[in-house]
Amino acid sequence: METLLEQIESGKLWQFPGGIHPPEQKSLSNQAAIGSLPLPEYLVLPLKQHIGANGQLLVNKGEHVLKGQVLTQPGTNWSLPIHAPTSGTITDIKPMPSAHPSAMPELSIVLTPDGDDTWCELETRASLDGLDNKALIDIIHHAGIAGMGGAGFPTYVKADSAKTIEYLVVNGVECEPYITADDMLMREHAKDIIRGMEVMMSILSPQYALVGIEDNKPEALAAMQQAAKHNSKILVRSIPTKYPSGGEKQLIKVLTSKEVPSGGIPADVGVLVQNVGTLFAVSEAVYEGKPLIERVVTVTGNTIHKPQNVWALLGTEVKHLVYSQGFTPVENQRVIMGGPMMGFTLPTVRIPVVKTTNCILAPDNQELAVAGQEQACIRCSACADACPQTLLPQQLQWFAKGQEYDKLEEYNLFDCIECGACSYVCPSEIPLVQYYRVAKAEIREQKLEKVKAERAKERFEARKARLEREQEERQNRHKRPARSAPAKDKAKVSEALERVKQKRPEQSAVQAAIERAKAKKAEGDTSALEPDNSAVALERAKRKEQARKYKEEKAGSDKGSAPKDAVAAAIARAKAKKAAQTADSVESQEQDPRKAAVAAAIARAKAKKSGDEPKLGSEDDPRKAAVAAAIARAKAKKAEQDPEQNSASGSDDVKTDDPRKAAVAAAIARAKAKKAAKGDEPEAAVEDDSADPRKAAVAAAIARAKAKKAAKDAEQLEEPTVDDEPEDPRKAAVAAAIARAKAKKAAKDAEQVEEPTVDDEPEDPRKAAVAAAIARAKAKKAAKDAEHVEEPTVDDEPEDPRKAAVAAAIARAKAKKAAKDAEHVEEPTVDDEPEDPRKAAVAAAIARAKAKKAAKDAEHVEEPTVDTEPEDPRKAAVAAAIARAKAKKAAKEAEQEPVVDDKTEEDVSSGSDTQTDALSPEDKRKAAIRAAVERAKAKKKAQEQEGNDLS
Repeated sequence: METLLEQIESGKLWQFPGGIHPPEQKSLSNQAAIGSLPLPEYLVLPLKQHIGANGQLLVNKGEHVLKGQVLTQPGTNWSLPIHAPTSGTITDIKPMPSAHPSAMPELSIVLTPDGDDTWCELETRASLDGLDNKALIDIIHHAGIAGMGGAGFPTYVKADSAKTIEYLVVNGVECEPYITADDMLMREHAKDIIRGMEVMMSILSPQYALVGIEDNKPEALAAMQQAAKHNSKILVRSIPTKYPSGGEKQLIKVLTSKEVPSGGIPADVGVLVQNVGTLFAVSEAVYEGKPLIERVVTVTGNTIHKPQNVWALLGTEVKHLVYSQGFTPVENQRVIMGGPMMGFTLPTVRIPVVKTTNCILAPDNQELAVAGQEQACIRCSACADACPQTLLPQQLQWFAKGQEYDKLEEYNLFDCIECGACSYVCPSEIPLVQYYRVAKAEIREQKLEKVKAERAKERFEARKARLEREQEERQNRHKRPARSAPAKDKAKVSEALERVKQKRPEQSAVQAAIERAKAKKAEGDTSALEPDNSAVALERAKRKEQARKYKEEKAGSDKGSAPKDAVAAAIARAKAKKAAQTADSVESQEQDPRKAAVAAAIARAKAKKSGDEPKLGSEDDPRKAAVAAAIARAKAKKAEQDPEQNSASGSDDVKTDDPRKAAVAAAIARAKAKKAAKGDEPEAAVEDDSADPRKAAVAAAIARAKAKKAAKDAEQLEEPTVDDEPEDPRKAAVAAAIARAKAKKAAKDAEQVEEPTVDDEPEDPRKAAVAAAIARAKAKKAAKDAEHVEEPTVDDEPEDPRKAAVAAAIARAKAKKAAKDAEHVEEPTVDDEPEDPRKAAVAAAIARAKAKKAAKDAEHVEEPTVDTEPEDPRKAAVAAAIARAKAKKAAKEAEQEPVVDDKTEEDVSSGSDTQTDALSPEDKRKAAIRAAVERAKAKKKAQEQEGNDLS
């Protein structure tokens, strides 16, 4: 595959997108040679005729100048000088209309020719020997050469490129339909153009210099080929005629296939483009020493009688130019600077010719019709198809109308070359290029204003910093200490003061007295301001005296603490009683018997604590201890009774309370009360392990009395009220069975507990508690068995209340008898060792309490209320028979135990502890058989009764 260089050498060409083919009118002006014009009356030379900055004026008004003389000195970058096109006088320096569509005034030099056309001294050379690149660039710079085919870019800036240039492209296309200035220049001055190319090639050192000429200029093409024949590095190429192939980026694409990026320049792709007119000016400057003071301008149009190309001095007014060629204006005459595609209509013909002016077109109305009224865009996309830069012309015009400058830059407005192809093809006759030019000018103005604002901000900040610095310096200057007076002045002042003092000794004495008085007064005022602490000290002394007396009184009271201890104990007992009453009043509203039991236990604990206090203070008095113990036990009994009463009174609101739960709660309360009493009895005899047997008997008797009273109170409290709801017969039967079982078990446990064997040692209170727990467990088991045996059916009929009451009374009597028998089965055998009377009394009290509890539960359950409905007589009879049988069995078992003669309560408490053997396995088996028989009978009767009811 051929390389790019090989393709270029072979003459290959490429195509660019877009483009149009407008009708050509070149033949109007290329038929005659380049002519010359007479000197005008005056020349107007704008200081700025290129892209860049102005130069500094070197001449003044009224000064005479020579042809080619420098009028301005280039200053900053991109600044070019201007020269006098002819000799004459500077008549004025003022703003004049410029070569711009708006004809905005620019500072200009008005030169009146003297007609002599006298040159200044010129430096000519025949070759480039001895000239380096810098010297050549300086020559080009000071000659004031700018791009003569387009925007007027300074040529020396292009020549001094820091980037490597591979190809030097010479633009000889001249694609505008009317312009023939370059065509005629190539025809007549091809050798000079080639010399200018060689100067640029010596500066840039490119691989090749490519000359592009449209195929509609055969004479120019032949002339250039003939002039470049001696240099193989210069390639002259004929390219197809298509507008705008003369554009810089389009020509690079056609000759090298390279594309300049958006926002970039040709040097970015290693290419530099120069116009043929610019290269001719370079040749004139380097070899002839002539600055750029004239150029070839095409004067054409149907209103010009002698259209042709002329050498026009810079600064010549357009009016002089066209009238010199036979201009005949018509109605609505237009004069265009540039071609019909890229030129602009001049607002006046008093505009001077500048370095970028290549054509003056004066068409008539038929030759170049006036654009019609602008219509709305029809979105035909013809403009986009014709755009050689592949932009979106209609979208750019929309943003330009809306002054959306940020959008315009986003859509690459500055890539537009203003070729006019979009406007040429627009069917709506929209002057698109005019919109773009105005928008570009506005954007440039905004950027310029922004730069000015930034500079103004910098100046303001610098000024502000300077003012702050000056202010700080002034402040520091004022802070400096004042210069001290000279020593001589100080000495004079001191001498004068001494003389005054000597002359007025009396005044000094008076002054001293006044000072002393003031000092004394100040001391008096100071002392008056001091606080008086005497009152505070007196109060402190009083408090100390009171504290001392309090300590003495407290010490005296400690000596007589014995009687005060009794008072304190009484106060404690009163507080305990009050606490118990408060608990009773609060707990009377509770219906749960367990909560009542807990409250009773708390009350007993408080009573016990209050009973302990006096004993600690009076251990030497046994009578006081006994009294305190009795009081504590009474309080415990009272606390026990109160929960039971509360539970009984609460039955008014509760229709069906569980009797088993009530019995359990009552048992817990009684057990705690007994435990409290038991705890009080040993404490009363802490110091005497061998207590008096009589005292033990008294304690046991008191305990039994308390138990009996508690049972009696429970019976009274548990009588049914008038408002009681009818009780379920089944639940009543179950409760009666539970009560009877508990009575039997309590009697049996009492016999076993209170009959110690011969070898028993004094019993440990903890062991007694364990035994009591075992007894309670057995009682629960017996109650459970009784529930399974005696549970009536759903269809039981009401029982006769009288018969039920009789049966309950019989059961209670038998239970009491069993308990009484258990009390008598306590005589010791011959070989028994004496037992601790206190433990024996406790055991007996526990047994009796259990028996009475069982009897009380039976009474509570089996007594009918007034509103109880009639019960089935048959079932009541069965239940009564079962109860009698069980009571008889319990009595019989109690009689079978070996007993001795009854003892008095004193004898029992003092000491006879014997224990018989438990029931034999045979007796237990027989009892179980009997119980099974009874259960079977009861079940059979219940089934028969159910069958009768169904029938």
